[in-house]
Amino acid sequence: MEREKMLDKSEKSIYKLVNLAAKRALEIAEGQPKLVDDKANIKPSTVALHEISAGKIEAKKIKGKE
Repeated sequence: MEREKMLDKSEKSIYKLVNLAAKRALEIAEGQPKLVDDKANIKPSTVALHEISAGKIEAKKIKGKE
């Protein structure tokens, strides 16, 4: 996995990348289907990083109240 590629998916923020991966890993652990083909015994956190690297998951900007 390329770190720069994953940072592009999270607005160049390592904090957002970690947060995104953690939230997606929790979804996978709770039974959400995987968006990439990985072996069944791979940890949800690794699957989440593979999904981000493959461009299947991206952070989205949240507009503030105006």
